[in-house]
Amino acid sequence: MRELVTRLSALDPGAAETVKVIAYFDRLVEGRAGLEPIVRGAAVLSGCPARLADDERRVRVRVEPDGRVVPSAEVPDPEWLSAPVRADGPPALWLERPGPASPVDAMVLERASAAARSVLDRTRGRAVDPASVEVVLDASADEKTRLLAAHRLGLGTTARAVVSDTGQLVVPPQWTPPERARMGLGTVVKLVDLPLSGEQARAAFRFTATEEDPGPSVVDYAELGGLAVLAEAVGPATKPVADVDCLEDARATAPWVLPTLVAVAGAPSLRAAANTLVVHHSTLQERLAHAEQLLGWPVRDPAGRLRLQLAIALWRLHRNG
Repeated sequence: MRELVTRLSALDPGAAETVKVIAYFDRLVEGRAGLEPIVRGAAVLSGCPARLADDERRVRVRVEPDGRVVPSAEVPDPEWLSAPVRADGPPALWLERPGPASPVDAMVLERASAAARSVLDRTRGRAVDPASVEVVLDASADEKTRLLAAHRLGLGTTARAVVSDTGQLVVPPQWTPPERARMGLGTVVKLVDLPLSGEQARAAFRFTATEEDPGPSVVDYAELGGLAVLAEAVGPATKPVADVDCLEDARATAPWVLPTLVAVAGAPSLRAAANTLVVHHSTLQERLAHAEQLLGWPVRDPAGRLRLQLAIALWRLHRNG
């Protein structure tokens, strides 16, 4: 590439500059760079401020030509040079100066928008910049640094933390979990309080169902109530209580045991539990009689059902670390 640029510089300096632009953004794509380096490259190579806005993901990044990230509330000028990031979409990447575009500007817009599209496609369903997410959830980081990271993520005045199988997210209040996701949700808080929401999301995630467990795949910390205390009390080194061992032993005897107990623990009545399991009421009664023998306590009276609910909650906490 260097040899090609050298030859082109002797023949056509403008062509050489466009090749440099292509090589620059190709390196960013190969290195799986995030959005901020891409926008920074657009600003530095074009010599003017560049910005990217993706309303769907609530991501906004603006960079000065010297590489500094400088937020701006100014609405993009329709006269600015721009390009869509998504096919047939509205302008999402701007160079903050009016046209017409020089060959270098046109190439910067083309390559930067393509690189940004690859990032957005690659990171769909999670926060775009894992490093910024880590900062906003880090209680040891100073408030100014956390707020700057929150701006890079395009957050408003409030947000919530989410923990999933693939890592941590920070999402706006109106965000809804995708289907078939396994996630713990923190409460909606002000941006400066996101570390607390992160702790809550991690606690909620530990109550989510795994593998053959038919329990909830998405758990909201706000709905845990007093169960949240269990997450603080049960850690990796905590010895399971006897009821958890009994539940695990019962679960291993037959594939229907755990779904039956989870349904009974979560349903308002045995008939509702039978409907959930799609079995006859008499079949459920027979299964419960056997399950109670395996557990060593009754589950059809209020006290036994509460004991079962606690055993299931503790069992999930131990399985989820």
